[in-house]
Amino acid sequence: MSLPDKRVLNFGVIGAGAWGTAMATHLARCGQRVTLITRRPEQAVSLAATRGNRDYLPGIPLPDNLAFTADLRTALGETDVVLIASPSHALRAWCEQVRGVLSDTSRLQLLLSLVKGLEVGTHLRPSEVMAQVLPGLNVGTLTGPTNAAEVASGLPAAMVLAAAQAGPFLEEVQAAMSGPTLRIYTSDDLSGAEYGACLKNVYAIAAGLCDGLKLGDNSKAALITRALAELVRVGQALGAQPETFYGLSGFGDLVATCHGAWSRNREFGQKIGEGAAVASLLAGRKTVVEGYRTTDSFYGLCREKGISAPILAEVYAILYQGKAPGDALRALMTRGLKRETHLPLPKH
Repeated sequence: MSLPDKRVLNFGVIGAGAWGTAMATHLARCGQRVTLITRRPEQAVSLAATRGNRDYLPGIPLPDNLAFTADLRTALGETDVVLIASPSHALRAWCEQVRGVLSDTSRLQLLLSLVKGLEVGTHLRPSEVMAQVLPGLNVGTLTGPTNAAEVASGLPAAMVLAAAQAGPFLEEVQAAMSGPTLRIYTSDDLSGAEYGACLKNVYAIAAGLCDGLKLGDNSKAALITRALAELVRVGQALGAQPETFYGLSGFGDLVATCHGAWSRNREFGQKIGEGAAVASLLAGRKTVVEGYRTTDSFYGLCREKGISAPILAEVYAILYQGKAPGDALRALMTRGLKRETHLPLPKH
């Protein structure tokens, strides 16, 4: 099916961190009407005055047609699509704020999450949190192997868009978001897209541990391969389509985050592998390491559902139980020997 002609939509992007700013910048360059919504009024004033976000995206000029505000009610009054780019622990609060001004919106049709983490305690996916707070509104995710600075700089990338309800408007959003530097694919597996985006952060911490321990390329390649197998197994057990994890939100994001020098989760794992204490790495951070909380959430979810996830369990033991990374490695390497289980082939 061919995409409909691109038309200009009104986008509101909540969260002026690196990823929210990058996505707002991309959409503005695509000719869309975009408002970047900040937490604080002074932040909106600063962004508008300097046309740059030196705290999160230094050196990236912001387009002249990108607007800024901290007034959610005004920003969403004529908005067609809202994207929330916040840490997972802040998502529910933002949704509650959106609910508070929903009666003043006349055009809002889609709420998309840019979040890559489960909610601690409930183990809910981002779209499930949004649907719980904002029932009746179509919700979804936009995810994939995308470093914020590269997207903002206009380097080529691809993402996947999945929503609870498909239809012509979703195709319009796909077309509006796509451009010469960012290609958007759609998926009908919302849970798979979100589980892949969340779990890859856990495995990126494990990849960083390999780097910090200086275990070499062989061990990291083996780790990523077995992490993909575990991701497919866990995701399928949670109701997702296994073939989704071979796509952008699964394998694509896993590779990028496990190897990227920019990856906060990989760097976090590397520093632990080098001997840094978890608590000291978390103290006073301006940016969030989503994999830390997500490890806790997925570990609890897998225990609750009786799902075996050995790599996840060892990362949890390192982060939350003080297990030495070397001991975790030995536990994985000395597990009972078994036949390699071939992953299910993706559908064409």
